[in-house]
Amino acid sequence: MNPAVTAVADIAHAEAFGLALSGAPALLLGDDGRLLPAAVARWHAPAGVGDGWLLDRCGGPTMDLGCGPGRLVAELAARHVPVLGVDCSRRAVWECRSRGGPVVHRDVFARLPGEGRWHHVLLADGNIGIGGDPLLLLRRCAAVVRTGGTVLVEAAADADVPGSGLWRGVARLHGTGGAPSGPPFPWAVVGLDALAALTNAAGLQVRDWTRGERSFVELGQKAS
Repeated sequence: MNPAVTAVADIAHAEAFGLALSGAPALLLGDDGRLLPAAVARWHAPAGVGDGWLLDRCGGPTMDLGCGPGRLVAELAARHVPVLGVDCSRRAVWECRSRGGPVVHRDVFARLPGEGRWHHVLLADGNIGIGGDPLLLLRRCAAVVRTGGTVLVEAAADADVPGSGLWRGVARLHGTGGAPSGPPFPWAVVGLDALAALTNAAGLQVRDWTRGERSFVELGQKAS
């Protein structure tokens, strides 16, 4: 998928995730009928203990791509870490600002403030799936961070992506009653092992990782 197409897909998420951003219970289904991970309740809750591994590694200016309602942005701001959320949804931007989090209304493939100067980029809560092309997204993140910066990614649980550990397709959000709540959009789900392979292709390398109830990876630039 080329960047122009991916940008259009990212903007479409503004409508696609409307139900979830309103706080209503929702399910994310793939076009093959698979139930995909979507921690809607977590998006609206304050940052918790389960986010600590990611947040503790944000020791300098941090950009949260696909920040949603802004729980991680708000927590980093409370820790006095320079932070900026990015989301294509006006509702998400409003939610983030209501928590006191700095945020811009932008798609992740558009020009972003301070490109090449951020110490860290966050892709939490499944946001590695944005645009349906994880490799392209990781390359985008690599362009946003400075030399020596890191990309902090949440990977899916192995049970969510059996086989190769990578699911790519078209997804759609549904209300708990089963009715679709928005338009379909390209999406991806990436397990920990598959993420390692994508990392190498994106010109990055794994620095650290943890696997548990939630799995996280810290990526940096390849050593020259």
